[in-house]
Amino acid sequence: MVTSTHEGLHRIFQERPEILAPVFGVLGVPSSAKATVDAVTMDVTETRPMERRVDTVLRIGPSDGEDFLLAIESQSGKVAGKERSWAYYVSYLQAKYKLPVLLLVVCQDQATAKWAVGPFECGTRGWTAMRVYPLVAGPDNLPVITDVRTVAKNLPLAVLSALAHARSRDGDVILEAIGTVLQEMRQTDPDTAEYFFDFLEVTLGKTPAGKKWKDIMSFVSYFPGRGTVRETAYLEGEAKGEARGKAEGEVKGILLVLEVRGISVPDDVRERITTCTDLDRIDTWLERSRTVACAEDLFVGDSESVPSDPEQG
Repeated sequence: MVTSTHEGLHRIFQERPEILAPVFGVLGVPSSAKATVDAVTMDVTETRPMERRVDTVLRIGPSDGEDFLLAIESQSGKVAGKERSWAYYVSYLQAKYKLPVLLLVVCQDQATAKWAVGPFECGTRGWTAMRVYPLVAGPDNLPVITDVRTVAKNLPLAVLSALAHARSRDGDVILEAIGTVLQEMRQTDPDTAEYFFDFLEVTLGKTPAGKKWKDIMSFVSYFPGRGTVRETAYLEGEAKGEARGKAEGEVKGILLVLEVRGISVPDDVRERITTCTDLDRIDTWLERSRTVACAEDLFVGDSESVPSDPEQG
């Protein structure tokens, strides 16, 4: 299973496609002022037992030219043979959709970025059958955005910048600027502010950058105290003055974390979560929601017995 940071580095392009224009600008790729962006199936498997899956594939429809596909990969280090997978992705997607294909690789360190830029060749005896030139976004070319006004103007790019520079000292300064902007934004656009607060909490996880983000969340008082998703549950519960309010708040946190991680929630799983009022059990599910591969895994190890108290989950 991929890590949360891995997911965040490519899923942000799906969930916030407005980030494409500034990233293309950084990479020197011409882009139109207006473009449609649609997610494409990530499965590029033809036969078993071999399985291949691109992290993210988007279909871009520029207003000033033909559509093309953008395959996005998150790469945390050099992986032997990965360049062959990338060549396969590009050729397969082009053959299946009959569209031009660009490959974007997002990295968190300079060594990986230097390797990922290629080019990667397939050929022999002086002849080249294929050559792949990935676009690479990483610490070398993604800007270090620390000015609050700049962050406010291009928040998704600033968040990607924070992820790309999370292993450097610059990452802490970027996160501080983002925290300031989100604190102000919660008055004008609370949904967006909450999304990015939780997105960074999930993607940074238990890394040093994740700890820094939790400290910032506490400092700016978006969620007083530890600044975690769980804390929203207690705030909501205290406002209502009853235990049921706390449970409802934590349930909302579980569903939000799963949504940010891109995990679908079947109706029966959603019903089991939303009808439970046992705070201890809900708290366990909330912790599991950060790492499970599918929604059903929330319940692994739970007792199947039904409590006699109807108020219990």
